[in-house]
Amino acid sequence: MNKNEFIDRISDLSGLNKTEAGKAVDAVFDTITETLKKGDEVRLVGFGTFSAAKRAARDGRNPRTGETIKIKASIQPKFSAGKGLKDALN
Repeated sequence: MNKNEFIDRISDLSGLNKTEAGKAVDAVFDTITETLKKGDEVRLVGFGTFSAAKRAARDGRNPRTGETIKIKASIQPKFSAGKGLKDALN
């Protein structure tokens, strides 16, 4: 499912028109992104938790040449599925 299909499904389920559903989906994504940028996490009980994890700088290898390269420190988004989501899939 891509973003447009997701918006169409939200529109069908909520009764919103596609423009309103698109704005709502964008608002949710923007809110999650802004919260993670601040260093906080987003907990959606029954669905899961979005968080940000710091990765330290490290040495890596170029697979073509075998040359050692420096990989910069970064912050990576993480998602941990909640019990409700896990139970719905099994």
